[in-house]
Amino acid sequence: MIRLITFFLTLLCVGPAFAQATHSLELLNQANAEIIPRYLLQAPNGRSISNEDFRGRFQLISFGYTYCPDICPTTLVEMAEILKQLGDKAARIQPIFISVDPERDTGKILKTYTEFFDPRILGLTASPALVRRAADNFKIRYAKVREPGTDPDRYAVDHSAGMILLGPDGAFIKKFAFATPAVEISAQIEAFIDSR
Repeated sequence: MIRLITFFLTLLCVGPAFAQATHSLELLNQANAEIIPRYLLQAPNGRSISNEDFRGRFQLISFGYTYCPDICPTTLVEMAEILKQLGDKAARIQPIFISVDPERDTGKILKTYTEFFDPRILGLTASPALVRRAADNFKIRYAKVREPGTDPDRYAVDHSAGMILLGPDGAFIKKFAFATPAVEISAQIEAFIDSR
């Protein structure tokens, strides 16, 4: 009887916290379920590239821009480290960096930028409308930020961070939060590769 009372008291105390955690998880799953893993962009050589071009391979995607002072370089260092940790299995992945600053990030600039981190990382951009559509599909938020009184060409781009993993069938698998350790991401990706 005492055990039963203790159980119900515990349930009353923990119940609201459990319900809140469950609700948060449901919201996260709902947000992830709304991701549409589609894009039509341009490679540095000017060729049109879509998500369909990498069928049969995983895609590890991040959004950013080359003038980014901290988040983007950090993300690309981590992406390069993930590829290194995966060894031969990295051949099953296409790493992609999508610029949200198409006005400044030309194909040539993107190629030089991504190759600095790892030549396997493909930089993509396109017209502002196509970049916006891709970002919207992946639930990526971004906006230009200008200081009052500065030159119109001098601006930052506030944007969502992290990496998104698509499967060989092109379906969304997971979003890795910014600053998730590269060793943790590579271990999870390796498990996904081994399970398929």
